[in-house]
Amino acid sequence: MSKTRLFYPTDILVEEFLKIAQERSSSVNLIQVLKARVYKIGESNVLIRAASKSTRNRYFFGLNYITVEEMANLDNPFIAFICGSLDRILILPATILFNNLKNISHDRNGEYKINLDDKLNIILKGSNNRLECNEYINGWDLLFEPPSLSLTKNTVEESLHSVIQGRLIEIGNIRGFQTYCPNKSKQFNGKLLSEISTLTTCPELQFSDYSLLRQIDVLWFRNKNLNLIPECAFEVELSTGTWSGVGRMSTLLDYGDTKLFVVSDDERKYKKILNTLPLKIDRYKHIKTQLIGDLYSAELQLRELRFDVGL
Repeated sequence: MSKTRLFYPTDILVEEFLKIAQERSSSVNLIQVLKARVYKIGESNVLIRAASKSTRNRYFFGLNYITVEEMANLDNPFIAFICGSLDRILILPATILFNNLKNISHDRNGEYKINLDDKLNIILKGSNNRLECNEYINGWDLLFEPPSLSLTKNTVEESLHSVIQGRLIEIGNIRGFQTYCPNKSKQFNGKLLSEISTLTTCPELQFSDYSLLRQIDVLWFRNKNLNLIPECAFEVELSTGTWSGVGRMSTLLDYGDTKLFVVSDDERKYKKILNTLPLKIDRYKHIKTQLIGDLYSAELQLRELRFDVGL
């Protein structure tokens, strides 16, 4: 008698996956990556998704662009697609999926329809077009291999700081502003932040301390005649420690039209810090990190729609 393969509800599949991971590695920890629940397993950051087989012999996974992008910007990132049972798991480097998103169907909200065929290859646009993934099936060992020594190690916090900076720069670029970021070595989507910024050096302003100005996380400038006028300044504060960025932005208080934003998830800490400032606390505004992702996604979708419509 042949052995019948058991198929489990998706939540049980994820639990069983984590049990196997704990047996293979004593280090399995849940971390919050903006919108996504990610697990630190061995040397890797892993997003776990599970699905049952459909009537068309496919496995369907819905993934938002924002989630895939956040994963792809972490160190050694993987997405584990559990396909019906624990002996059919595609452990795929997140960067491979991210680099192939352009060939996968999605809706106007940036929701990508990840379909895997019975051989666990990813179905791409076009007739019989597949992304072959055989080498990543049940690739547990990949999670425990040390990342390349050529890579600069970043904490999750450092990686997400760069993601938020990159998104703010891209929003500014889409809106037609001149953008500046002081980080020369940090990357976003495989490019240096300095490469996606339109300005290589920070403009000097008459009424601002240049040593502080050029350290602000992200700046947007608008053109006025032959001058650059500061439109918005952003400081990303993910650490629970000292928020030095609030003080840096104070150098722009003499520019009455410049909007000053603090991006964080700790609104209580934000209010506490603002209450220590002697004047002009009304010039600052707090934005939660998730809202930056929502706005960024909407800006990308609007740009795509404008291109498609030609208007």
